[in-house]
Amino acid sequence: MFIEWKKAGKPGVVGIVTGMVAGLATITPASGNVGPVGAICIGMLAGVVCYFCCGLIKNKLGIDDALDVFAVHGVGGIMGTILLAIFGTNTFGGTGVESMGAQLAIQLKALAVTIALSAVATWVIVTIVKVTVGLRVPQEAEAIGLDSYEHGETAYHVD
Repeated sequence: MFIEWKKAGKPGVVGIVTGMVAGLATITPASGNVGPVGAICIGMLAGVVCYFCCGLIKNKLGIDDALDVFAVHGVGGIMGTILLAIFGTNTFGGTGVESMGAQLAIQLKALAVTIALSAVATWVIVTIVKVTVGLRVPQEAEAIGLDSYEHGETAYHVD
């Protein structure tokens, strides 16, 4: 929110919601193992990193990330998983992971398995959808809009 405030002169709803959701998505993997100081640090990092990832994914990489789902939940979840190894230590009021290095290795292995499982599951789902109903609507539907094409009506009347 503060970054958006500095850039645009006012806080926007997107910045506020992105920051809140990013904080929640990022603290989730570490929630039972970090203390208040770690949670605050993770939340602040989440807001900044996820905000910049939203711009990076959309503008620089040109990926259509609807509602910034990956930029907030994906990046935030990955970050929270990794930061558990740091902020889960007694130094930051965490539950006391045995060794920061050992815990980081555990977190990175779990992250690799999760990413691989997600990639395989996504490929399977996309393949099934592509074979059964197709991934895209016809060009005509895109041109006139899905409301008109599928339902014969328009949701918004703009003059």
